[in-house]
Amino acid sequence: MTTSDEMEALNAASPVGPVLVCGGAGYIGSHTVELLERRGVDVVVLDNLKAGHREAVQAPLEVCDLGDVEGLDRVFAKHKPSAVIHFAALCYVGESVTDPAKYYKENVTNTWELLQAMRRAECRDIVFSSTCATYGEPTEMPIPDGHSQKPINPYGNTKLHMEHMMGDFSRAYGMRFGALRYFNAAGASTMRDIGEAHDPETHLIPLVLQVALGQRDEILMFGDDYDTPDGTCVRDYIHIEDLADAHLRALVKLQSGTERFACNLGTGTGYSVLEVVEVVRKITGHRIPARIVGRRAGDPAMLVSGGTQAKAILGWEPKRADLEVIVADAWRFAQAHPNGYKS
Repeated sequence: MTTSDEMEALNAASPVGPVLVCGGAGYIGSHTVELLERRGVDVVVLDNLKAGHREAVQAPLEVCDLGDVEGLDRVFAKHKPSAVIHFAALCYVGESVTDPAKYYKENVTNTWELLQAMRRAECRDIVFSSTCATYGEPTEMPIPDGHSQKPINPYGNTKLHMEHMMGDFSRAYGMRFGALRYFNAAGASTMRDIGEAHDPETHLIPLVLQVALGQRDEILMFGDDYDTPDGTCVRDYIHIEDLADAHLRALVKLQSGTERFACNLGTGTGYSVLEVVEVVRKITGHRIPARIVGRRAGDPAMLVSGGTQAKAILGWEPKRADLEVIVADAWRFAQAHPNGYKS
């Protein structure tokens, strides 16, 4: 359990030395950086800006790729971070199937380079952005933290390889790591003008909001014959600020001496595709034309978190779990930035 001393450390948010946030210019990374800075943590962002956005970062930024060994060593020598939060990875399931070599290089090999740089710099704490995709086709629903991990695509495989690598480094070299297995990140910051802006966009809520903005004629719903209450896929949506809070708590837990842990990050409540569309209609006041098309290969009927480890280990519970709150926050950012961070 999280002790009172650890909660005091969390409230003070004072890790020993700077925190290096890899991929800190991306969606989840930038919101985590915002929270860390607001709590007074000394933050340095490392990002190659291939998918991240310079405009989303106010902290010091080092433009560097994880595959650049000399660049990594320079960043560690310059900033001497006490810990790393690792978001830098490719995350498109379909692309991972058509180009797995790219995913093994960017996700697995580059993570090995990061861990080696940490070893050389004697930096031993790392919070890792993992995914529920490591579970593959779930046999239990909601999905417990200890569910078997059998990914069904290269993206999930690479994330599981990354988890295994960190576990091996922890046991052999004394590194400490926390693996946070996300469900569906959504929403936008309530504190700063940052939000979700992917190119290409593949996430349901921003895609439906693009219909409300007039950027798409309709939203396609892939399948209505699943074994769910309304026949469409059900997913667990977690607010981006709740995710950021979990990363801070995980960082404090590691620096209090915990060697390793893994846990789900979700709300425990699932919403169907049709329910998401209906909520967007309500929040935006737009009709949102929708059309049913065939199923997509590899889409499980339901993905909902049933884990309890996040609360038990980190003292974490989502605060903005209501879907209407999540959509309203995302809609505010989408209206202010209809083209993302592009002018």
